[in-house]
Amino acid sequence: FDAFHDVKEKMDAGNAHAKKVMESWANAEWYLANDEVPEKVTVTVFKVPGETNTDDLSPAQDAWSRPDIPLHYLAMLKNPRDGITNGVTQIEELKEKGNPVVYVGDVVGTGSSRKSATNSVLWAIGDEIPHVPNKKQGGFVIGNKIAPIFFNTLEDSGALPIECPVEKINMGDVIVLKPFEGKIEDEAGNVLTEFELKTDVIYDEVHAGGRIPLIIGRTLTSKARE
Repeated sequence: FDAFHDVKEKMDAGNAHAKKVMESWANAEWYLANDEVPEKVTVTVFKVPGETNTDDLSPAQDAWSRPDIPLHYLAMLKNPRDGITNGVTQIEELKEKGNPVVYVGDVVGTGSSRKSATNSVLWAIGDEIPHVPNKKQGGFVIGNKIAPIFFNTLEDSGALPIECPVEKINMGDVIVLKPFEGKIEDEAGNVLTEFELKTDVIYDEVHAGGRIPLIIGRTLTSKARE
């Protein structure tokens, strides 16, 4: 992003590679090359009852490991609680069902604004980022209530945060998310709960790989088109 003017100078000087980059920005390939938000997706539920705060997801005593996301993830939910004996082990076992895992909680992400909490969750449920090691993006988080800062951090990371009643969603369930219809169903098609996204822009944020990439990408595209 900060190299825009450097690329423009090279293009103006006749550099064909710089022109190709500028045309890519102008055509918004950074957005169009990504997968669309799916009409529906089948996922397996990892549910944490009660309130999950950021210290549960990113324990303060393990702060030294935060830069190493895969290592720090191993400390997530390490303290036993109702329904959770070892969060990491349980998540890995649920992945064996063959579906992506969705993080579900009654109240999710309260407490501090630490980004490492989101990083741990996304290492568990997110998608690989091409050519970027030790970090993931995307995924789905469902909560009866998702703390505002945690909600925003999920948006920044390309995840889809969904607030809705979760009483009928249980650990190990296989559910079908329908983001555009605002429905969550069981495999038989019965509606378990319904939701409305806070803003339709979230679809674009997920498509772009996050709120920050969307903001930066749109600025790049506008400048390149000029």
